[in-house]
Amino acid sequence: MSGHSKWHSIKHQKGVADARRGKLFTKLTREIIMATKEKGGDPDLNARLRLAIQKAKDANMPSDNIQRAIKRGEGTLEGVNYIETTFEGYGPGGAAIMISVQTDNRNRTVQEIRSAFTKSGGNLGENGSVAWLFDPKGVISIDTEDEDPDEITLKAIDAGAEDVITGDDYIEIHTQPEDLENMRKSLEAAGITPSSADVSQVAKTTLSLDEPTQLQVLKLLDRMEDLDDVQSVVSNVDFDDDVIEQYRSA
Repeated sequence: MSGHSKWHSIKHQKGVADARRGKLFTKLTREIIMATKEKGGDPDLNARLRLAIQKAKDANMPSDNIQRAIKRGEGTLEGVNYIETTFEGYGPGGAAIMISVQTDNRNRTVQEIRSAFTKSGGNLGENGSVAWLFDPKGVISIDTEDEDPDEITLKAIDAGAEDVITGDDYIEIHTQPEDLENMRKSLEAAGITPSSADVSQVAKTTLSLDEPTQLQVLKLLDRMEDLDDVQSVVSNVDFDDDVIEQYRSA
C-alpha cells in the first residue's frame, strides 16, 4: 500500500478538526482564488476552479464564501495577493517531501518551512531535489466502512482507473490529472460517493523506514500541514499499518 494513500487517509480524518479551527476553509478559499486568477471565474470553462468549488462544497463551505473567493480571484472584490510555489526537502531517514504553498509573503513561508524541517531533523532542499521522485496524479479516496471494496475496485477499473489501492477502511484511486473529473462523475453515477478528490503528487516508488523514523516523518508532515500557507504535503514513505494506528491514537 502506498505511503501517499495512508497519509492521504490521515489528512482526510484530520479534515473535520481542521474545519473547526478554520484552517481548512482558509486553504480552500485560497485555492478558489488562485484557480480563478489562473483561468477565470467561470467553472464551466475552468477545470481547476470546478475541482476547487467541489472540494469546498464537500467541506460544507457556505456558498457565499465560495462566491466571495471567486470575486477576489477576478479582482472585483479586494483581497490579498497570493503567489503559488513548491518547496522540496528531505525529512528523517532521507524521506523525500514536497510542499505546495499559496502565500502572500514568500520570505515568511520559507522561514516557517525551513524551521519545520530543522526541528524534525530534516532539511529544505533546492528546486528539483526530490520532484523527480513524484508524478502528478488524480487521487480519489473512498470510505469503505459500509461498502464492498471489491465492488468499488471493479467499478473503478471499468471506469479507467490507472491504479486502485485498498486500505483497511478506504480505497484510493489514481488517474491521470486530466481524467480526475470524469472518474469522479463515473463513480458517482455508479452510486459511489468519494470522500475526497484532488490532483496531487504521488511517489513513483516508496521508501521503507523503521518505526521511530516513520513516526518522526508523520510528525513533520503534520507540522507542515498546520502552517497557514501550506496547501498540501506529500512524501515517499511507505508507512506501516501499526505505525499509522499508533499515530492516529496519539
